[in-house]
Amino acid sequence: MRMWAFVLGGAAILAGVAMTLTATGGQVESGAMAQTAPDGAARTAFDFTMTRIDGRPLPLSQFRGQVMLVVNTASMCGFTPQYDGLQKLQDRYKAKGFTVIGVPSGDFMGQEYDDNGKIREFCETRFGITFPMTEKAHVKGGRAAPFYQWARTSLATNNEPQWNFHKFLVGRDGRLIAGFGPKVEPGSPELTAAIEKALGA
Repeated sequence: MRMWAFVLGGAAILAGVAMTLTATGGQVESGAMAQTAPDGAARTAFDFTMTRIDGRPLPLSQFRGQVMLVVNTASMCGFTPQYDGLQKLQDRYKAKGFTVIGVPSGDFMGQEYDDNGKIREFCETRFGITFPMTEKAHVKGGRAAPFYQWARTSLATNNEPQWNFHKFLVGRDGRLIAGFGPKVEPGSPELTAAIEKALGA
């Protein structure tokens, strides 16, 4: 009987420790959210700072009041020619308060260079890219960049890239409007209509 009491007591202690660790983890996460969203305010895209492909900070707050199309890109993918369409969107709508932001990633079969310099050279020489590009980043899973973790909890559908050239449309208020899969071409009526609607909001 004493042996069983000892075993049961130990199990209870371990269960209590596990519950404490779980609760503590939740509190730490909530605390981190509170630091970027004081007074319980909802987070927007403007709360995030990315890193430019040349290493300089890229605070999304500099695009406050604009519409953004955030796209995870790759240099060696069947969808890579979409760079051309993305640049055309940039040229077409920039003056109206719009920008594309490219986020190179190798999350899908490693179809991106490991060197940011090579990525930048590829984009500029092959497609004449002028819109902002970030450094190479993770866009899926537990290691995803904070923007992508936020997107996953902000949309009910199309909220996480399943392949390269997934597109997130962000409104002038910094809130996510919708996600578009890689098969939605930059110049498609579906996407351009959504962009124009957002610009008119």
